[in-house]
Amino acid sequence: MKSMKESMMVLLGGDPVRPKKEDMPGSVRALHASKRSDKDRIEAIRIELAHKAQAKQPEKLRRKRWVVLLSVNLLFLVSYYLDIQLLEGALTGSRFVGFHMADLNSALQVMLAFKHVVLNLTIGTITVFIMWWLLGGRTFCSWACPYHLVAEWAEMLHLKLVAKGWATDQTFDRRSRTWLWLAFLILAVVTGYTVYETISPTGILSRALIYGPGVALIWVAILLLIEIFYSRRAWCRYACPIGLTYGFVGITSPFVVTYKLEKCFHEGECRKVCLVPHVLDTVLKGRARGMQVDIGADCTRCGRCVDACPTGALTFKYKGLDKLL
Repeated sequence: MKSMKESMMVLLGGDPVRPKKEDMPGSVRALHASKRSDKDRIEAIRIELAHKAQAKQPEKLRRKRWVVLLSVNLLFLVSYYLDIQLLEGALTGSRFVGFHMADLNSALQVMLAFKHVVLNLTIGTITVFIMWWLLGGRTFCSWACPYHLVAEWAEMLHLKLVAKGWATDQTFDRRSRTWLWLAFLILAVVTGYTVYETISPTGILSRALIYGPGVALIWVAILLLIEIFYSRRAWCRYACPIGLTYGFVGITSPFVVTYKLEKCFHEGECRKVCLVPHVLDTVLKGRARGMQVDIGADCTRCGRCVDACPTGALTFKYKGLDKLL
């Protein structure tokens, strides 16, 4: 329960809490202490980093994720143009072989704006909630959201420009996302209009892919330019209400990235590639409160940290599955 509460606070924009030594089991404190004085381990880290710099390994999970994300979004396009009615609509609201599905954030906006709950919307919302709860909550962001993909490509360019001194990497208060989430809910209630849907880059890109480009793509281009030249992944980190909504879903999800303290060399490669590095605070020396720690709800389950970790300290886990097998 304590870890769930902390996960919620970090999701809302709070800073990760450094655990007190007295809250750690004796075995964990002993392992932390040994790592600080283990010269062989420190030398192994140095050698491992030097080797990694010479031979960069391909990110296998990243490639698979891109294939899945493109396939999901192209399925809408194919269904529309071939009129096969397999997957109708867009990511914000759709029907899969006639069964209604609704994006959770969009559904919440609609319910608050119109002050009325339609049966089909309820069915679609419950269906999508269960699906993404099983899949990890913010898994939606990295495995289905079209803006996440183009922002990831923009991030690759951003990092190259920063290295050359042609771009900056400004950070903001992560609580801004929570305030924006609340603001758009209030606007929906007050105006009777789904205000956020007009500026949602996820919805804009999804509809543009299926029905053709529109003037709203200018807004998406502005966001990408900000992320390329000014602030790395600014929209996803500091503004997107959709990410927060699916984060709430993922708080109790059985699908998580889990961290094993004993295997970790603390070289920090995982935090360098992570979209939300604050969720990996536990990998810092002296921060893990247990021998095995589940990463919090703000994690997008993208798998980049799993690919980056040279020792297998970070892996995917489906809670309870090991007991069934």
